[in-house]
Amino acid sequence: MPRKMLDCREMPSESGCTLTLTGEEDEVLEAGAAHAVAVHGHTDGEELRAGLRAGLRDAPQATGPGAFVQLIEFQTQQYDQMDALIDGWKAEIGADRTAEWMVMGRDRDRDGTYMEVVEFPSAEAAQRNSDSPATTAFAGKMMALCDGPVTFHNLEVVRAETP
Repeated sequence: MPRKMLDCREMPSESGCTLTLTGEEDEVLEAGAAHAVAVHGHTDGEELRAGLRAGLRDAPQATGPGAFVQLIEFQTQQYDQMDALIDGWKAEIGADRTAEWMVMGRDRDRDGTYMEVVEFPSAEAAQRNSDSPATTAFAGKMMALCDGPVTFHNLEVVRAETP
């Protein structure tokens, strides 16, 4: 059974709370209700818990064997534009996004070189992402911002560890 999470950033709130709770569903609901009462001033009851249940979602899982990771290396002197382009792609692809998570890194030894690591649950999910019209349009715009070719490394995860 996947772990569940509640994220205050995804709930309507005037306080700007950023707490995220992750665990088994019952634990997250209990802790979420206690937090909503203590911090946000809600009254515990079925209405609050129904709202919390509606906000539950599966917690992101660490990458494991069988997952698919893509390493994308590119060079640009226009990273701010690239960053905005990525945000635009995320908004455009919306619920069709199959990527689980991404990390962007700037190479400290090569000026203007970046590496993006993107994880998908499978190679098939990565292919669905690549086939999306939003991704096709994004790729063309990305290439225009790059100083040379983009290199893709397609990796099947065979081992993963967390501390």
